[in-house]
Amino acid sequence: VAQLGIKIVPLKIRLGDTEYVDRLELSTAQFWEMCRQNDELPSTAAPAPGAFIEVFQRAASEGASGVVAIVLSGQLSATIEAAQQAAREVEGTISVKVVDSRTVTLGLGAIVVAAARAAKAGADINEIADIAADGAARTHVHAALDTLENLRKGGRIGAAGSLLGSMLSIKPLIEVRNGVVEPAGKQRTRSKALNYLVEVVKEHADSIENIFVIHAECDDVDSFVEQINSIVQPEVLVGQVGPVVGAHAGIGTIGVAFQTAS
Repeated sequence: VAQLGIKIVPLKIRLGDTEYVDRLELSTAQFWEMCRQNDELPSTAAPAPGAFIEVFQRAASEGASGVVAIVLSGQLSATIEAAQQAAREVEGTISVKVVDSRTVTLGLGAIVVAAARAAKAGADINEIADIAADGAARTHVHAALDTLENLRKGGRIGAAGSLLGSMLSIKPLIEVRNGVVEPAGKQRTRSKALNYLVEVVKEHADSIENIFVIHAECDDVDSFVEQINSIVQPEVLVGQVGPVVGAHAGIGTIGVAFQTAS
């Protein structure tokens, strides 16, 4: 982030009456500990426009000629609305392009890194925005949930459904499709769920340009990464699921985010 000059505008996480700024006031490890200790599902809130204005104005004061703000899927968060309002507020001070990543977690990260590298190489604001939009169209995110507990807490399934699912060891599969987290099926065991993710990667292996494994406190992440490494040429980078997906997905979630050539 520092090397490429990326600036982050974090979301907020609320549990009960307490609100935290993601990664600044609450680490990923602390977030998962909160999830373990509370029956209430944490909620997330988009940054206020003022948080974006502060970053845009700081960029201008540091000599930037423009800013490309690449944000969480507009279908999943109001972040894009805050960024667009902030862009209008600083019009005349600095030019800002807001790009909907249409994705989350390290899918968003891959798009941001590619855009930042282009900026460092001398691309202008319009070229960078086009690169980000193109990256969004080529980004895939698939994941396997380990538990139905957070879906129960969030009211997406009833207690009976959660209990039955746990008894049957059902592992829901999800993917980000057209900017929305959609169900992609289910498996009866974790090993089968992970095999499903491996097969997804195999289907795209020849065209994958970069790939990440994302997980939420998973003990088996190293062995899963080894499997993925044996399939693809690019080095597999590993990161933690953040609160936006994690609040609903739950501990034990593991997934892949990758970009294809087309």
